[in-house]
Amino acid sequence: MLIRRPAHAKLNLALAVGPPIPHGSANAGFHPVASWMVPFDLADEVEIERAKPGGVSSLEVTWTSGAPRPTPIDWTPEVDVCARAHRALESAVGVALPACVRVAKRIPVGGGLGGGSSDAAAVLSGLNDLFGLGLDEPTLTAIAETVGSDVPFFLSGRDGRPRGALIGGFGGRVERVSDIRLGLVLIVPPFGCSTPAVYRAFDSLPPPTDGFEARAAAVAALARSSVTDPERWFNNLAPAAIVVEPRLAGLIEAAERATGLRAHVTGSGSCFFIPCDPGDEPTLAARARRAYEGAADRPVVVAARTPGP
Repeated sequence: MLIRRPAHAKLNLALAVGPPIPHGSANAGFHPVASWMVPFDLADEVEIERAKPGGVSSLEVTWTSGAPRPTPIDWTPEVDVCARAHRALESAVGVALPACVRVAKRIPVGGGLGGGSSDAAAVLSGLNDLFGLGLDEPTLTAIAETVGSDVPFFLSGRDGRPRGALIGGFGGRVERVSDIRLGLVLIVPPFGCSTPAVYRAFDSLPPPTDGFEARAAAVAALARSSVTDPERWFNNLAPAAIVVEPRLAGLIEAAERATGLRAHVTGSGSCFFIPCDPGDEPTLAARARRAYEGAADRPVVVAARTPGP
């Protein structure tokens, strides 16, 4: 039996980040977040099948042809987030789940698009089905939270119907919200942003003038009301991403100048996007591509869409 799962990328339409939890407390060093996240139609593909009798688990990660920014897969399978998800599920159920996992990647690494977390969620969901474990979504969510803060978000929609959500706490609080339909111009720079480095930069910058609770409430209001006005969206990590990768500022400025629309960093960067009316994304993407012709740090420009209602 072969299980095949799409693993969609995500965008943060709004992201509030709080100060790190003090040492000596539970979750010390972690940052609470409030985020409105939506999936869109860029996706990896995850395949899972049982290992042969007496066999052991394996993981293969490759890039598909036409991936926007393939980069060297320079990590060992043992440390891959998919392998960590596999081990976490085995630990939770108390039995070995020997399986062969293959990931065909399209989502760039280090772009703030959640590709690894989405792959890990597909592994959890796929193994649950493959071995008939019967674990419900709350149980899988608890396991997912031990793997990575974005993994719980991706647990819905394994049937190919991903859904947006309001995320709270350290990623484990997931409140599903109504879908919105957007056209997207996704800009994929030729460099990534290290998430730990971006959070360190965030901690070194002056904090936002309003408190985290107020910003978290603003995110919740945007998500629950499905606010489609991009001028009201925000990302507290965007300034820190530009500190880590100053080249990002020039790429954002060029895209905004070419399209006449505001660009938004997703997650901790480096990718950013320009939302637009569905159907406008091919024309706007073409304008952005022309703006980057001859640029030393020329990015890849992708026209995309959210699934919508």
